[in-house]
Amino acid sequence: MELDYCYRCGQPANSREHVPPLCLFPEFKDVKLNLRENLITVPSCDLHNSRKSKDDEFLMLSITSLFQNNLIGFLQTRTKINRAFRRKSKDFLNKEIVRNAKSGVVRTKSGIEFPVLQGNMNTDRLIDCFENISYGLYRHEYKKNFNGKITILLGFATFQEKNDETMKNFIARRFELEERALAIRGANPHVFTYQFCSPDEFGIIGMKMTFYEGTAVYVAYLPSGTEKPYNLGFDLIKQGFRTTVSLGDEEFTFNEND
Repeated sequence: MELDYCYRCGQPANSREHVPPLCLFPEFKDVKLNLRENLITVPSCDLHNSRKSKDDEFLMLSITSLFQNNLIGFLQTRTKINRAFRRKSKDFLNKEIVRNAKSGVVRTKSGIEFPVLQGNMNTDRLIDCFENISYGLYRHEYKKNFNGKITILLGFATFQEKNDETMKNFIARRFELEERALAIRGANPHVFTYQFCSPDEFGIIGMKMTFYEGTAVYVAYLPSGTEKPYNLGFDLIKQGFRTTVSLGDEEFTFNEND
């Protein structure tokens, strides 16, 4: 059976890659649910499948235990994640997953306190992982490889720079109001869903991925040969001017301390 060409690089494929990685979907023995049925796979070469298994594990260890995730993410943390960490060296967490890690406490609205681990995520590696998933989903959705630039925004991250945090909230709100948003897809929505938007007038395609119902990632696909549209407001923001952008019934102010 011919497996076509790799979703990521276009080289001859010799296997199929799970999108997102299979390890993100809990095993039945851990959650007593069948969450590994009807998973998405795309043709892949060895480099973009088995050779990136360490990246897949890194992604699983980085996002599964995030505080905002659902019960499935919590159970995955208590079972498979714990088993994985027991196989690692003592300093693996601080070197690979959360740099400058320190313990903290998060309190819910009802007053319940949860211990959490705070620190700096390895965002560059995370973005690489989400890029691979984005290429795979595009191949699955449109039956062809994406050729162009992909921009990733980590909707679950807290940014130190105020402008970055405001932009994250702006993008999340904009996606909520997006009229071109298509149906939410995903056979196992407790673990993963994705939602594409129809191309805008510039050919740009938006997409949102959600893991464990709480970890959101926003994606913009800019096809090759398409110029990024000029926007006066964002140009003013880039130049450091105090700028307020209205979106629906909300306002987002950038450079407000200048």
